Amino acid sequence: MKVAIVGASGAVGQEFLRILAERDFPMDDLVLFGSERSAGRKYTFKGKEYEVKLLQHNDDFKDIDIAFTSAGGSTSEEFAGTITKYGCVMIDNSSAFRMCDDVPLVVPEVNAEDALKRPRGIIANPNCTTIMMVVVLNPIDKLSHIRKIHIASYQSASGAGAAAMAELEQQYRDILETGSTTHVEKFPHQLAYNVIPQIDKMTPNDYTKEEMKMYNETRKIMHSDVRTSATCVRVSSLRSHSESVWFETERPLTVEEIRQALKAAPGVTLEDDPQNYVYPMPLESAGHDDVYVGRVRKDLADDNGNTLWLTGDQIRKGAALNAVQIAEYLIKVGDVK
Repeated sequence: MKVAIVGASGAVGQEFLRILAERDFPMDDLVLFGSERSAGRKYTFKGKEYEVKLLQHNDDFKDIDIAFTSAGGSTSEEFAGTITKYGCVMIDNSSAFRMCDDVPLVVPEVNAEDALKRPRGIIANPNCTTIMMVVVLNPIDKLSHIRKIHIASYQSASGAGAAAMAELEQQYRDILETGSTTHVEKFPHQLAYNVIPQIDKMTPNDYTKEEMKMYNETRKIMHSDVRTSATCVRVSSLRSHSESVWFETERPLTVEEIRQALKAAPGVTLEDDPQNYVYPMPLESAGHDDVYVGRVRKDLADDNGNTLWLTGDQIRKGAALNAVQIAEYLIKVGDVK
């Protein structure tokens, strides 16, 4: 088994290295790829040093079985043919192929089998907020079909990458030292001591691309006609995203039914004792694999509705971990070497 990471120097690329080591992913060799800016950098994996190679249109992927790509949509689109030319499975973390009919969009806890049908040799990793939400809602949907979902997300700086995390930290330092900051590059406004009700670009219907991803991706992953309406907000936490989720089912579900389903669900940890201030928070979910859920309660405005709060590390389950779990599934069923 020979594995490649494309975009090895980025936040998700670095998380790939950590997760592959932690999970003792079954492979014999590792190849790291990056841009001209990253080429030549060296990283240690399991005690061995690896140098980042320049990503080029050549035969470098001829002997590679699985490539984890996280270098942006334009790079994925440009190099997809090069990566898959000789049969390498490309598990792509960008939004480039997510809504293509001939590319499966996979969250292993929900629709792992979809990964087996990939005519282009590409499997798409969904958006981080979508991944975390469907992991939690899928066991509930099995109790009663979910018809509508409303979401307010609270997304940390790390969702915009390592440079965005550094910018937030710099803004706080500037403000504490001088009372103001001029470091505003990765976000449309100052994020420190602020929240920004916009993630990604606006679309013509005044929903952002991030919000429309949640609508479209949820339907594709869950093979559902569910309608989703989201407001995605950037908050000044450093790592881990959170979501308030209201959902309407075909039949009324009790809170206890939902709690029991979540307790048994893979990839979910229930922390739900609000009377004693027990509920999940991003500070605690950072660095962990599961999506944490709490504040499960009846929706006072909808007889068939319930609401919950979730939080999870979007660099792990929202990106790198989900991709690695896809690869582990393919290996388990014998779909790759």
